[in-house]
Formats: sequence, structure tokens, C-alpha cells
Amino acid sequence: MLFNSTEFLFFFPVVVTLYFLTPANRRWIILLLASYYFYMSWKPAYTIILVISTLIDYFCGRAMGRYSDEEKHKRKPILYISLISNLGILGLFKYYNFFNNSARQLAEGLNMNYAVPAFELLLPMGISFYTFQTMSYSIDVYQGRIKPEKHLGIFALFVTFFPQLVAGPIERAGNLIGQLRTSFDFDYARVVAGLRRMAWGFFKKIVIADNLALMVNQVYNNPTDYEGITLILATVFFAFQIYCDFSGYSDIAIGAAQVMGYNLMENFRRPYFSKSISEFWSRWHISLSSWFRDYLYIPLGGNRVVKWRWYYNLFITFLVSGLWHGANWTFIVWGALHGFYLIFAIVTAKQRNALANAVGLTSHPVLYKWVQVLTVFALVCFSWIFFRANSLADALYIIQYSFSGLGNISQVFAGINLEHLLFMEQGAKVFIVSVIAILIMELVHLIQRRGSVSALLMQPPAVVRWSVYYIALIAVLLFGQFGHQEFIYFQF
Repeated sequence: MLFNSTEFLFFFPVVVTLYFLTPANRRWIILLLASYYFYMSWKPAYTIILVISTLIDYFCGRAMGRYSDEEKHKRKPILYISLISNLGILGLFKYYNFFNNSARQLAEGLNMNYAVPAFELLLPMGISFYTFQTMSYSIDVYQGRIKPEKHLGIFALFVTFFPQLVAGPIERAGNLIGQLRTSFDFDYARVVAGLRRMAWGFFKKIVIADNLALMVNQVYNNPTDYEGITLILATVFFAFQIYCDFSGYSDIAIGAAQVMGYNLMENFRRPYFSKSISEFWSRWHISLSSWFRDYLYIPLGGNRVVKWRWYYNLFITFLVSGLWHGANWTFIVWGALHGFYLIFAIVTAKQRNALANAVGLTSHPVLYKWVQVLTVFALVCFSWIFFRANSLADALYIIQYSFSGLGNISQVFAGINLEHLLFMEQGAKVFIVSVIAILIMELVHLIQRRGSVSALLMQPPAVVRWSVYYIALIAVLLFGQFGHQEFIYFQF
């Protein structure tokens, strides 16, 4: 079930109503049934995989809980069962054909026979998200950070909680399980705040991301038809599309949970205002980047090792992060590129600071900050080319031809052909709506840097607040795209 679907428009109010009408000690049943229904509305058969993953980690957690911290070594074989099972399921459905096809191509290049069959398997929605969520539970139990959950129903709800089931945030058991045991009364202010957060997410998804998708998809699915400024515009638009698509989902998930009383972790904090790549990753997909930090980067040694090993740890972490996003070489290159960015930033820190001093940037803090922000944004946009391109060949074409004709200003403006870009009469309208919506979003982001937008909205009289809400709703209805466009991260 998609958040931006008619089904969810009816599903969510019904679930919330039943939730608050049900006795507190039975609400977990309502949420668990609703979560399984939410997932089964996509493809019922793949719910079996979700159940298997849940049962494996539940019983592994209970088994590890039998041993004290002094007997931690006895937990390790059980942890391996959990990790191998989860990674095995993930590997079969997400990566088997990718590695199998890569091996076949290599064998053909070497004129060798290759008889390993391929399997036609549909990738279960959200498998990377719930797999990482359950794996973090098993690791935390093994490390003694949390106690194993004894209530199977509560644990199953932790795995399947429908607001964040298929695209995060990737929650930690230490944050969510305790809340699932807590009784929350109906609170008008909290419910309104949650609905407001959901509305903001729908605005980002339906008005910004889905309008931008029309232009981005046209160019990136037919890259050889374009060159110059059109390729650059499509890449910049994709940067905003993927941000609004994914952060929009997170806003809806966080808001939906908030309506019922639950607090999910923040997943985005205005990442395109980052002044460095490391800062970008502290603001972008925070639940995943912190997962890789805690469960891969730090266990590898983090930065408490010799320099070459530190660089290795960074690079491997981002390489695996790229592979997590998709079984395609484009994602691996994307992850490797971000690993290179971070290593290059560390190695050249002194030289870059000296250059900034030499040209006088450090004496103009505001200018220096915006130079840093724009530089990071340009680097991130460049990496998005690999993330969005359908193949490495397409990505290399886009990079090669993005700057064609930019030396002649008349050719630059001549290259902005919106009607050709979309093959529709509404090309200019979509472009204008998208740009204005992005500017509105960035204005909100600037306000958020100085305080809460929600708190600001609560200051005027009710008639003013509700006028703003209705105007926003009408704008979404008039300018949004309602084709039930899937969220980008559903494919991961």
C-alpha cells in the first residue's frame, strides 16, 4: 500500500480510530494486524519472508538472552545464525541475479562456459529496511545493549510497524519496542502536529518529487536525446526529487506514528545545507548512515586505527552502503564515489584551508559558508548521476555531454526546451510549479534553522492557521501529480 494512494486515505483513519477505541493493553493487536494488512496489500505471498525473518530473530534473541554478559562467547553462534539467515534471504532475493549475471559476463569475456541458472525473483518491498532493523536488534542483544523481547506480538510489531515498514526510518529496538508497550492517550495537539507533518510530507512527494519525476525520467530514460543544460537541469532536479521523495516518505511515516503517540527518529535534517560531505551524511538518511556507523564502520575500527586502515574503513563502509541501495554497478560506483569524497577531504584538509585563507574566503564567513554549501551540493549532484542512471554507460554519457555548448550563452538558453523535454504542452507549467515549490520548501528550511515552523504556525489565531492549511491543501490538489507514483526507496 502506498502512502499516496486512495487506499491509505481510508486505511489510516480507520486504524487510528480503532487504535484509540481499543483498550490500551490490546492496541498492539490492532497495529500488528494493520501492519500485516498494509504489507500484504502489495504481494501477500512475500509476507511469509517477513514472518520468517521475524521468527528467526525473535528466537535467536531469546536464545542469546539465556546467557549472561560473562558468557557472551556462547551468544556468538546464535548471532551468526541470525546474521547468516537474514543476509542469506536478502542476498538471494536482491543480489543473487546481480552477482550471477556479473559472473556470467566475466565468463563469456574469458570464453568460458557458465551454467549457473538465474532465478526470476521479485524483490520483496522494503526487505533491506526490515532486514537491517532486525539485524540491529540481534546485534544489540548480543552486545548486551538491550534485553531480548519476550513478547512475540510486540517483537513482530517492532519489525512490521506499518508507518516505517517499507522505507524507514530504520528504527532501533531500544527506541521503539519500549514505546510499543506504552499506552498513549488521545492528545489533540499531538495529533494535529502529526497530521501537519504528514501534510508536509505529501507536499514534498506529490507536488515537488512527482512533478520533477516527469522531467527527470524523460531525460534519464533517454539520455542520448539530450546534452548540455538539459542534462544538468535533470541532474539538479533529481537531487531535489530524491530528497523530496524520500524525506517526504519519512515525514509521512514520522507524522503517522506521532498521531498515535510514537516518536520515530528523524531521518533528514536539511542535507543540502551541508558544508562538507561528512556533514551531508550526518543529515541524509540518518537512520541508515548511523546504522552503518554503529554496525560496520566502528566494528571495523573506525578512525581509531592507522591512517591507511581508517581510509579503508571509510571506503568499505560506503562501498557496502552503495550495494545496499541496489544490485547494480551504478550504486556501487555511487557509494565508492562518496567514500572517495570523504577520504579526499581528510587528506587535503590543510591544503584547502590554506587556499581559503590565501583567497580571503575565511575573512568573509557568510560567503565562505555558501561556497562550501554550493561545492558540496555540486559534488552530491555529480554522484547522483550514477545513482539515477540506468547503466554505467548512461552515466558516462551524461557526464561527457553535460557541458556541451555551455561556452556559448545563447546556446545555453536555447538548450532549455521544456516542451521537448516533456513532450507535452504542460512542460513549462510543470517546470514553473516545481521551481516555485522548491523555493517554498527551501524557505521553510531557512525558517527551521531559526526555530520550529509548527510553533510559528501556532501563534496566529485559529482562522489564520486554518486558512494556511486550506490554501496548502488546494495547492496540493491543483498542482500535485496523483498517478500513485511509487516512492523511489521502495525498490531498496
